[in-house]
Amino acid sequence: MRGLIPGLESPVPVASRLPAVLQEDEFLQRFLAGFDESLAPVFLTLDGLASYVDPQLAPEDFLTWLSEWVGVRVDEHWPVAQRREIVANGARIHRRRGTAAGIADAVRLAAAGVVHVDIEDSGGTVWSRTPHTELPGSSRPGLHVRAYARSVADVDVRRLDAVVRAVKPAHVPHTLEVLETSETGT
Repeated sequence: MRGLIPGLESPVPVASRLPAVLQEDEFLQRFLAGFDESLAPVFLTLDGLASYVDPQLAPEDFLTWLSEWVGVRVDEHWPVAQRREIVANGARIHRRRGTAAGIADAVRLAAAGVVHVDIEDSGGTVWSRTPHTELPGSSRPGLHVRAYARSVADVDVRRLDAVVRAVKPAHVPHTLEVLETSETGT
């Protein structure tokens, strides 16, 4: 929670905006100093507003609010750097939501230590000029997510499963497998 900062000076003193004849009035100067004290946090907040909505610069306690604003759910137990990365990629996550690439992105962002993700899905699309062309994929929907991590012990499978459940199509059942791999990939 933001609080008052004692001795904070206004970047735009009200008295300096008065006509010259009124700037000489000592009582008016003291009277307007109270407004300066009240308005200083407002001016400084507005001047720094871009920092509050930039995930890389926002104060730590604003990240949760910012994540809700972009429609991404973050876990308070994740490190701050990971939460910042997820919020920064919120638009990309929504744009690709439900696709194999979007699911892979969400898994990589949500689980620190995951270096590669393979997605096997049962669906597919095809275009053909020939009627009754065989359709790709399977008639039974299914999704298998295989995540390769540096260490399986570092991955919370239950949380990762919840992430997959949140970003995949609701009607498609899924399975999740976490495997150990080398640092560079599979």
